[in-house]
Amino acid sequence: MSIIHRTTLKPSKLELLTQWLPKQPWYRGTGRPELTKAGGFRLDDPAGQVGMEFMAVTDTSGPEPVTYHVPMSYRGAPLPDAPDGALVGTTEHGVLGARWIYDGAHDPLLRTQLAALLRGEVPVHAQGVDGALDPTVHARLAEVAAADGAPVPEIVRVLEAGSTAPGAAGEVTAEWEGADGRRVRSVFVTVQAD
Repeated sequence: MSIIHRTTLKPSKLELLTQWLPKQPWYRGTGRPELTKAGGFRLDDPAGQVGMEFMAVTDTSGPEPVTYHVPMSYRGAPLPDAPDGALVGTTEHGVLGARWIYDGAHDPLLRTQLAALLRGEVPVHAQGVDGALDPTVHARLAEVAAADGAPVPEIVRVLEAGSTAPGAAGEVTAEWEGADGRRVRSVFVTVQAD
């Protein structure tokens, strides 16, 4: 079980995302984002070394709020063979020291744990509470899988309240806080049928 430290993080995750998000092809804004945390959940690293968070952030800089899903992994050293653009940034954690924060879509451990979640093999943890599970996250995988037997998860980057994944072989849905303050549910991850 991951430990959530109540300490400083400089720069913060939202500060790092403010710089990183506009460089992504799926970013819908035209300028500097104004981000607030809207929700998310965590998965555990069986070895207890890497933090894994699936964060929903809402950008209110444009005419309409847009909520993005950014899965992130937090590592104590650079990720070997990480592709260009995978590093969100580095930060100094008040307890753990230097941390390298990666876009989880490019982190093999995060993708492995996400596939395990879809198979029902690992629990989902609350975003900010030590040891608490998050019962609002639902994972479903049909009996369709990739040729090697492992589901191939696709990250949904722009969250839409009430979204569904018709025709998908599986999905992960979760709740987040909409711009109006109400809790909404949408698809965070899909698995396409072969």
